[in-house]
Amino acid sequence: MNQFNTVKKQAPKAVLILSSLLISTPWLSHAQLANTQEHTATEAAANSATAPKNNPLNQVKTYTCPMHPEVLSHEPGRCPKCNMFLVEKLDAANPAAEHAQHQVADHQASEHAQTSAAKASSQVFDTPTPKADSLVKAQNHVTTIKYVCPMHAHIISDVPGTCPICGMNLEKVETGGNTQEININVSGSMQQALALKVAKVERDTLWKFVETVGQIDYDESQITHIHARVTGWIEKLMIKSVGDTVKKDQLIYEIYSPDLINAQDDYLLAMDTAKANGQGRYKDLVRNAGLRLSFLGFNDRQIKQLAESHQTQYRVPFYAKEDGIVKALDIRDGMYIQPSTEVMSVVDLSKVWVIADVFENEQSWIAKGQKAEIAVPAMNISGIEGTIDYIYPELDPVTRSLRVRVVLNNTEIDLRPKTLAKVSLFGGPNKDVLVIPQEALIQTGKENRVIVKQTDDSFTAKAVTVGMMSQGKAEIISGLNEGERVVISGQFLLDSEASLKGSLMRLSSGHQH
Repeated sequence: MNQFNTVKKQAPKAVLILSSLLISTPWLSHAQLANTQEHTATEAAANSATAPKNNPLNQVKTYTCPMHPEVLSHEPGRCPKCNMFLVEKLDAANPAAEHAQHQVADHQASEHAQTSAAKASSQVFDTPTPKADSLVKAQNHVTTIKYVCPMHAHIISDVPGTCPICGMNLEKVETGGNTQEININVSGSMQQALALKVAKVERDTLWKFVETVGQIDYDESQITHIHARVTGWIEKLMIKSVGDTVKKDQLIYEIYSPDLINAQDDYLLAMDTAKANGQGRYKDLVRNAGLRLSFLGFNDRQIKQLAESHQTQYRVPFYAKEDGIVKALDIRDGMYIQPSTEVMSVVDLSKVWVIADVFENEQSWIAKGQKAEIAVPAMNISGIEGTIDYIYPELDPVTRSLRVRVVLNNTEIDLRPKTLAKVSLFGGPNKDVLVIPQEALIQTGKENRVIVKQTDDSFTAKAVTVGMMSQGKAEIISGLNEGERVVISGQFLLDSEASLKGSLMRLSSGHQH
């Protein structure tokens, strides 16, 4: 305890002695600071000696082609294969180095692109402007030479050069001039491989020929509806079902009707009264009673038989007035009928109708009285001749087609209604017109084109105006001349190439760089 107190009393004295030494000798503190700085500099130098291997900015850079990765170089330049600018190859193993390389590469690429763009633009825009005569000759020339970048299609130039974006050489492209004709060169061996076939543009006569489908139907003027004109009960029905054949004067049914009995009695009474009192005064009464029987369904033979026999018939028979087929049968034995009841309907099939549908754009070709040819493949029947009897006044709003009626004689042919038929309608001729095979047309919806073969191995796509198309041929109103050769097989491959060149031509006319 005494020793601790002694040390506590002596501590302030040691502090005072040390402070006085530092104040009196300032060079000591400066020497220590210098030693510290020297030591730090030595460590920094040692670290800097080992640092270059890890510093991304001091590494050797490698450049490669974006299109050909196998092309490598330690200096910036162009690819020997495609002439594109080489870009710096990044090291994905070191993110810090990758970031630093990105910054340096972007800076160099921007400077290089600006320099190249300036050179390319000066090459294109600093070209001397041709004189007026040269412009006229160039406009009248059939083909125009353009240079397009394969990677950037909007880069188009009138002179050879390189793309200011990627550095690739501009490719030469031949496009049509103001004539809008695009030439495609195809060698003879390639034409054989594509199996190209051509046909000449010639003059011919096109008939307004419509081939369509129709349906056989009943001749509505030959349908007879049979009604009982009195009330009564069917006692005996001779027709059993729909489709039965009915001959003229054939017994159809017998009916019991109080109205018919009264009418017969009135007729007999009128005859007796006229006979007893003289024909002159009661002649009209007999005639009126006979007319009443006729209107109720009696025929002349039945009235004559009634006058001769003077016997009233309670079951009155009714006979068919025409030949035909039973189309509808709505009664059976024992049924009570009224004048509003349709007993049956009979149709005569000696004549039938064929209802055909004609497209809206072909309605001007059709006229009443024109000839028609009908074929029924289901019945192995062909070559039936008919005439257009009626053209319906309105189009079908759903199918947008016009209905045409053709009348056929069916006395020797058993044509069945509701059967489908092929209908060929013949209109008037369209004489001395330019025609080509219909398969030569390339129809896009907006325009019609054909591929025309030139005298050499070149082909040209031409827009044409088409008139009527009939019998596999198309009328050409404008766009072709007589004697030219159009491609009828393999033209779609040539049209694809022409469309590609046409797109380049439209780009060159609107965006020239």
